[in-house]
Amino acid sequence: MEPVFRTIEIAARVAVRATGTRIDYRGLDNIPASGGAVIAINHTSYIDFLPAALAVMYRNRRMRFMIKAEMEEVKVVGWLIKHTGTIPVDRRAGAGAYAVAVERLRAGELVGVYPEATISRSFELKEFKTGAVRMAIEAQVPIVPLIVWGAQRAWTKDHPRALGRKKFPMIVSVGEPIRPGGATGELGTTLRTAMTGLLEHAQLEYPHPEGAFWVPRRLGGAAPTPEEAKALDEAELVQRARRRAEREAKS
Repeated sequence: MEPVFRTIEIAARVAVRATGTRIDYRGLDNIPASGGAVIAINHTSYIDFLPAALAVMYRNRRMRFMIKAEMEEVKVVGWLIKHTGTIPVDRRAGAGAYAVAVERLRAGELVGVYPEATISRSFELKEFKTGAVRMAIEAQVPIVPLIVWGAQRAWTKDHPRALGRKKFPMIVSVGEPIRPGGATGELGTTLRTAMTGLLEHAQLEYPHPEGAFWVPRRLGGAAPTPEEAKALDEAELVQRARRRAEREAKS
């Protein structure tokens, strides 16, 4: 039953209703009713995990997310990680988390992975890491592409949160499961193609005000281009490394 997980599911549905959020779910039947699978999710927001998790819940399944290990330092989050089967990932040494994820997949669970690793400031798909497809191949489970669109309006990088009753619509679109065959690069290309198609289809159906910060540049918005976003990401990594070095020097 997992009482903590069940409580979170109830709270998530209450939060969606309380904020007036309308989530349009598409392709839920593509989420396997049983057995292990990697759920590959695009990453545009700090809260896109919530609509993705609800999509899985509506298939009477639960998803074990992979989350950066630093979040364990936040007491409440650390407690939730421990009691929900979430898999913490140390970005400097991720082999342990990878092994745990493969084990969970072989045990028949769904594991949620962000192939882009970090939030896309351009709201387009970034370069993919190989972890998601390698897990699918090693565990011999399908990989399911899932797109969330609209969550970036509520909370994303470089912009203030807008978590009140804003009634932001969201789209969750799930593609057909992809069999774990072929080489890692080949499967990665297949996954990216599937996710690109789902994302572009969702974007075309969603209203995009010209000049809005959450709208990709190619659709008339003010979001950084993929090239500009990459430069911002690189600058952020440099700053983060400097802060880490300063902390280590003090300790």
